[in-house]
This record gives sequence, structure tokens and C-alpha cells, in this order.
Amino acid sequence: MSPRWNPNPDVHTGRHVVHHLHVHLVCVTKYRRKAMTDAMLTRCEEIMREEAELKQFNGEDDHVHLLVHYPPKVQLSKLVNSLKGVSARLLRKEYDSHVRRYLWGGHFWSGSYFAGSCGGAPLTVVKQYIENQKRPVS
Repeated sequence: MSPRWNPNPDVHTGRHVVHHLHVHLVCVTKYRRKAMTDAMLTRCEEIMREEAELKQFNGEDDHVHLLVHYPPKVQLSKLVNSLKGVSARLLRKEYDSHVRRYLWGGHFWSGSYFAGSCGGAPLTVVKQYIENQKRPVS
């Protein structure tokens, strides 16, 4: 790299790639049931931060919003499946009695999700949108 090049800390480099990829993900609980509490959202964020590089996280009682930075090697569908799978397993295990009141059949998340590229909107706008979600009060 040129010594005159001032690297942007948000731009990541790999052996053969320089990337700055962000995606806005929305995951919805199965049947859109209002199963999430504030404590569950906090734990869900902790779980997902271990699995991916989250820039922003928030949600409401029936869905979560994530702003994820990811490398180009990672297939987005596999990233989402990993995030949903691990979080569902741990949330069901840790909040079993609460979750069973709202969800059944071993499911936590809906099979579908929203993924939006953040190339068009400035990240500050997407972060502000996610930050302003109406989090349930316990």
C-alpha cells in the first residue's frame, strides 16, 4: 500500500480484497408473536455479537433489526441462518418458560428475513432508524 494512503478504519482489507459491506437485517419471531422482552433483546444482542460484527442492534417485542458488517467471502444466507439458529437455540434454552407461552413446535424465528443493502443510505441514517425502535419496557 502506498505510504500516502490514509486507511479508513471502517474499510477492511483481506489478502485479495478491500471491502466495506453492511447489510440491514430484520428477523421476525415465528407467527409474529410478541415473545421478546427487554432482557431477551439484550441477551439476543450479546449472542449475535459473538457470531457477527454488529454495528447496531435493536428491536421490538416481535422482531429485531441488525446492522451487520460482513466480509465478501461470507454468504449472506448462511450468516443469517447462523445468527438465527444460534440465537433461537440459546434464547429458547435460557427463557424456556416465557418462550413456551408464545411459541411452540421448537421454532423461534420465522423462516424468512429482510436483508437490505446499506449502500444507498448513509450508515448514520440506518443506525438512527435502528436506534429509534420502540423497545419493550419490562
